[in-house]
Amino acid sequence: MADRSAIEWTEATWNPTTGCDRVSAGCDNCYALVLAKRLKAMGSSKYQNDGDPRTSGPGFGVAVHADALETPLRWREPRVVFVNSMSDLFHARVPVAFVHKVFEVMAATPRHTYQVLTKRASRLSRLAPELVWPDNVWMGVSVEDAGHLDRLDRLRGVPAAVRFVSAEPLLGPLDGIDLTGMDWLIAGGESGPNARPVAAAWLRQLREACAEAEVAFFFKQWGGRTPKAGGRLLDGQTWDEMPRRRLEPVLPVAG
Repeated sequence: MADRSAIEWTEATWNPTTGCDRVSAGCDNCYALVLAKRLKAMGSSKYQNDGDPRTSGPGFGVAVHADALETPLRWREPRVVFVNSMSDLFHARVPVAFVHKVFEVMAATPRHTYQVLTKRASRLSRLAPELVWPDNVWMGVSVEDAGHLDRLDRLRGVPAAVRFVSAEPLLGPLDGIDLTGMDWLIAGGESGPNARPVAAAWLRQLREACAEAEVAFFFKQWGGRTPKAGGRLLDGQTWDEMPRRRLEPVLPVAG
């Protein structure tokens, strides 16, 4: 199954895997976990596998969907595709062989641009040398606070055509962020009934760091009870910069 997406920085979502587990503070109010519970109650076949209640929830156990591998092959028009909006491709319970199959599909459909995002940068780093990295795959890591800046160090060694950072939900200042080797940064506040506020100073700091490093800056939302509650203006304007394809050689993969 694939859907047109309301996410501002992509066009469609594709979920060859579903389900996940909380691994850090950015997961505390996970929208996908809440949505999976609802989809299970509605009888959706992809969301009948329950996860560990300590880290996951109803309908959010990790599952792979081999039938979904065919979906991008059927799309005739080029699309920008967010891979696994309802999962993490580099979760430990996603078999390595299946990760390879997802990358093979992406390589076989160069008309599309794929955006892959993970919090599991260590597994990404370990698997990166085994994978074929086509030019249409953008690889990113989530960094919600300064305690997880090490995820960028792992990403720096991944030979993706475009590397990006998702600072959403941004839960604190990212003091000392090193954007070397990055092409794009998405920043945004949290949404939902328990949303934690984002400070304008944190966002301005990231915007300035991007400008200095010549990294595209995208401000997604202020957040609040709903994703659009606070709007998207930062200092009176929207920031919708997108990455340009990397020209310099990639760095060696981190150990």
